[in-house]
Amino acid sequence: MPALGHIEIMAADLALSIVGVYGPTRGLRVVGERARRAWRAGTTPDKGAYDDLPDGVLVADDAGTVVLLNPAGARLIGVTPDAAVGQDYRTVLPLTDDADRDWWACSSPYRGLTSRSRQPERRLTLAPAGRSPGRQLLVTARYVRAEPGGPVVRLVVCFRDSAARERHERNRADLVSTVAHELRSPLTSVKGFTATLLAKWDRFTDDQKKLMLATVNTDADRVTRLLSELLDVSRIEAGRLEVHRQVVDVAAKVRTVIAARIAAGEAADRFVVVVEGAAPELWLDPDKVTQILGNLLENAVRHGAGVVTTTVTGRPDGVVVTVADEGEGVSVEDRTRVFTKFWRANRGGGTGLGLYIVKGLVEAHGGTIEAGSAPGGGALFRLFLQAGSPPYDG
Repeated sequence: MPALGHIEIMAADLALSIVGVYGPTRGLRVVGERARRAWRAGTTPDKGAYDDLPDGVLVADDAGTVVLLNPAGARLIGVTPDAAVGQDYRTVLPLTDDADRDWWACSSPYRGLTSRSRQPERRLTLAPAGRSPGRQLLVTARYVRAEPGGPVVRLVVCFRDSAARERHERNRADLVSTVAHELRSPLTSVKGFTATLLAKWDRFTDDQKKLMLATVNTDADRVTRLLSELLDVSRIEAGRLEVHRQVVDVAAKVRTVIAARIAAGEAADRFVVVVEGAAPELWLDPDKVTQILGNLLENAVRHGAGVVTTTVTGRPDGVVVTVADEGEGVSVEDRTRVFTKFWRANRGGGTGLGLYIVKGLVEAHGGTIEAGSAPGGGALFRLFLQAGSPPYDG
């Protein structure tokens, strides 16, 4: 059998095995299955298949000499595939652990326990000779043996940049911190009032009881709203956001949302609605449109100042809705960041999820949204929803 085919099938084994670590990555499955089929047919798999892999792959023979480095790996470590082939694997991929120890000396792929078959994923640092440590990589390896307990005949290493994982971990930490902070206040209030009412029910008047129960109800609504936001974020990130379309009058929706805020205690003179032009027929999800408008108006009331003006402009291809306030506005550098998770103006109140959810809901309808400056200097959010109708299944 061709030597290259043996190398590629072992790399294919690694590709299939690390799917369980990295998730169901389609590229790894395709390359692995392609190599398996070619090997079983007695032919050499296409070496160019590794060009499609998003992660770096390095293969060394029984002497530790590099026989393959794919383009993704070459980009990560700054060495061309041709220059890497024929060199010692430790020279091509020098790695250190958190204690700045030579990882290959610690793990000893070729001289360690013969029962080992793989190296679980670890975060290691690329440490080129004569230079300061470079980027951090997530590294996993496969020790290929001709027979159980035999010497290593192939070392297959897969590695990727750890930046995406670190961002994910930071987002997770931010989520935990945000949820803990947002839940602490309402749950403390609910616990305090219910405990007080249970212990001293007869000592309070009916008006005092109603006030306490109203506060508990408000705080329960706050917790429910937070949980709904977290579910929306989860659906947006997973691409599982369902849109149930029907004909929606956007101008009427704006008036309904504002009327609900006024009924909840907002001053009526705080809101102005302007309708310009006739809008075409719009097939949208009414509940999600209500959520979009509610979040934008709440953002304007909470973080802005003065009158909040909502303008609905009909166009032949859809409708443009702008929500503008008279506050300090959003700086130019923050206009793209406002739609990211956990962004809060001046680290103010709220979860920092509202505008992220708005963007996800708008894009689920095929629309767009952007932040800018209002004529009076405040913040302005402009969204566009396209006209059309749902596909007809005849």
